[in-house]
Amino acid sequence: MRTEIVVFLGPTLSAAEARKQLDAIYLPPAGQGDVVRAVLEHAPSVIAIIDGEFAQRPAVRHKEILWAMAKGIRVFGASSMGAVRAAELCDYGMAGHGFVFRWYRRTRLADDADVAVAMAPPELGSRALTDALIDIRLTLKQSERLGIITRELRALLEETARSLHFSERTYHNIFSRSENNKNTIEIDKLRNHLESSSVQQKKSDAIELLKAVSRMASLPRDPNKDETFEMTEAFAFDLQDSDLLDQISRAD
Repeated sequence: MRTEIVVFLGPTLSAAEARKQLDAIYLPPAGQGDVVRAVLEHAPSVIAIIDGEFAQRPAVRHKEILWAMAKGIRVFGASSMGAVRAAELCDYGMAGHGFVFRWYRRTRLADDADVAVAMAPPELGSRALTDALIDIRLTLKQSERLGIITRELRALLEETARSLHFSERTYHNIFSRSENNKNTIEIDKLRNHLESSSVQQKKSDAIELLKAVSRMASLPRDPNKDETFEMTEAFAFDLQDSDLLDQISRAD
């Protein structure tokens, strides 16, 4: 019997690239209600959350992930919203993977927006329209280590990047707001460097998660599922808002 795997994916990695690593059902970035909907429609044994909604609509809820795990579904997270939720829920059974997950796990008061990007709508492939702050920061640190920019310029560019809303966070905007008569040559060198090399940690984490899930794709549902899950008023409201309350009541 084939084990169904659902992956929520969007701007971090294209579905075509993802399918080279893992045969799965690929859905657009997860928002409120999407994990519940995926369970009801696909009955998966494994769910991997890579990308999620940040501003377009309400984010995927913690409670629906807990609900899925209570049914014995193994839930993994990495890279973007998946890393954020895994860092928050790893003590409850959600498995995190990769550098970004570990960074959120150990960084107190880390901002969700550090991995957020503006993206095209799902019908256009949910491709990224801006750059994630965590990738920008790692790229700038790498550039400093390589001697392409100074420590002072790296700090200025990081500060500028952080000051921008994630929907405006591109290298073009960062450079245009930071450039002056003293650092033009350095920034030009960095521009040339980025044409061939930039850190894409989110993408790397996503690929590694898919490889890891592929190695365990034959896993059945978790036999140690939690039978003590309790419906809350807030979760019921979220389900009703997503037109899922009646469906989940019939399924349970």
